[in-house]
Amino acid sequence: MPNTYRGEIAAHLGGKQRTLVLTLGALAELESAFGASDLMALAERFGTGRLSARDLVRIIAAGLRGAGEAISDDEVATLTIDGGAAGYVRVAADLIAATFDGAAVGEAR
Repeated sequence: MPNTYRGEIAAHLGGKQRTLVLTLGALAELESAFGASDLMALAERFGTGRLSARDLVRIIAAGLRGAGEAISDDEVATLTIDGGAAGYVRVAADLIAATFDGAAVGEAR
């Protein structure tokens, strides 16, 4: 069961229930993958709502690795999900929302 207070989500990917979380390390991985200079730039990139299939693979893979699963981007690219492309978008969107909690990045809490 995912711990929503830690930003975890659950998703049924590749025929099994999995936990995903964007840890600090996973976010650093995504900054590097997307060429983002900082967390604000990464959040802005996600905020455009324009994500490629490769972007979805990277986000989902980073979330799985953040939750401790040893899985490569190439392995994630082969995972199936109910709902097809819309299912992958939903998982990535839920993960991003859980990570940033609707607050502006850099906003004091």
